[in-house]
Amino acid sequence: MKPYNLSHMSKTILVLGAGTGGVVTANELSKKVGKETRILIFEKEENNVFAPSLLWLMVGKRKLNQVLRKTRKIAREGVEVIIGEIRKVDPALISVTVNGKEYKGDYLVVSLGVEQVSEHNLNNFGTDFYTLDGAANFNEQLQKFKGGKIVALIPSLPFKCPAAPYEAVMLIESYIRKKGLADKTEISLYTPEPGPMPVAGKELSAAVRQMVETKGIKYFPGHQFISATEKTLTFNPVSGGSKIVDYDLLVYTPKHQCPSVIKQTLLVGKSGWIEVNRNTLETTFLNVYAIGDITYIPLELGKPLPKAGVFAHNQAETVAHNIAQKIAGKIPDKTFNGDGQCFIELGEGKAGYAGGNFYGSPLPLVKMKKPGFIWHWTKVWFEKYWFFKYF
Repeated sequence: MKPYNLSHMSKTILVLGAGTGGVVTANELSKKVGKETRILIFEKEENNVFAPSLLWLMVGKRKLNQVLRKTRKIAREGVEVIIGEIRKVDPALISVTVNGKEYKGDYLVVSLGVEQVSEHNLNNFGTDFYTLDGAANFNEQLQKFKGGKIVALIPSLPFKCPAAPYEAVMLIESYIRKKGLADKTEISLYTPEPGPMPVAGKELSAAVRQMVETKGIKYFPGHQFISATEKTLTFNPVSGGSKIVDYDLLVYTPKHQCPSVIKQTLLVGKSGWIEVNRNTLETTFLNVYAIGDITYIPLELGKPLPKAGVFAHNQAETVAHNIAQKIAGKIPDKTFNGDGQCFIELGEGKAGYAGGNFYGSPLPLVKMKKPGFIWHWTKVWFEKYWFFKYF
C-alpha cells in the first residue's frame, strides 16, 4: 500500500484520537504552526463526548445533545479531521493506516485513551456509566427505580477519572433522596482499592471516604470482584474467603486496557501501556509522543500517574509547544510537571475541588478545598468553556 501523498506540505503532524489530549494538541498546534504545517487528527467517533458530563447525564442533569458535539467541528486552520477506524500504526515510519489509506507524517502524537471492555459478562447484568449510551441507559433505569439495593462496582484497576465512581454514588444518593426513596434504598460501592483515590494521599482519600459515608452510602474497599449473576456479585475480600452480595440495580466501571491497535506496536512496554519520558512525553521513537490515559508514568510511591483528563490536557500543551519549537528550529523547552486538579461532585449542587503536584517527592502533594456551590458552578462553567473554545 502506498502512503497517501502529503509531501507538498512542509511538515505533517499526525494526532491519534480526539479525546481531551488530541483536541488540545491539535488546537495548540493550529495556533502555533497551523499556517506552516498540516495537522491531521484521526478519530473513529462521529460524535465527540465531554466525558465529565456523563455523571450529570446518568442522573438526569443533562440530556444527550448537551454533552456532545460533532467531531468534525474541531477542524480549524491547519487542522483536518479524518473519521475512521485506525487499522495500523507504525511508530518507526511515523505512519497510520485509516480507511484503507496510509498517512505518513513528521511527528506523531498518540492520544487514543483506553479501550473499554466489559468483563465477567457484566454488560448482561448492569450498566457501564463510562459511555454515552451507558450513562443514558442508567438514567432510564433510575427513573423507573422504586427502591431496593443499588450497587456501584469497580471490577478492576486502573480506571480513568479516579473520582468518578465516588461522584456517581453521591449523585445517585442525591437523586434517590430527592425522589423520596431514601428509606427504601440502600446504596453501596465495592472496589479493590484500599480507599478512594489512593494515589492522592491518605488525607484526601479519607476526606472522600467521609463524604461518601456521611451520605449513608456503604463503602467496601479491598473487595476484588470475581463473578456476577442477574442478582448477585461475588467478591474476594482482602480479609480472605468469598462474599456474595445481592443487588437490584448495578452500575459499574468497565475494564480499561491499552487499545488493540497500539498493543500490536513496539510502543507498549512491560506495563501494558505506552511508557514515556514523564517530563516530555517522548516515546522511544524519535518525534513520537504519547499523552493521556494510554500512557504509564510511574510515581515515586510506586504507583502510576492516575488516568485523568486534566493530565492529558496539560501534557498536550507541553507536546504541542515542543513540536512547534522543533519545527521552528528551536530547542523544545517545555516540560510537564505533574500538576493536576479535579472536581468531586457531591450532589445538591455542591462539589469539592482537589489539586496539587503528583510528581511531589516522596509523595504527591495534593490538597482538597472545602466543598461548596462554587466548585460545582466552576465545573459547569468549564463544561461550557470547553465546548465554546474547541467546538
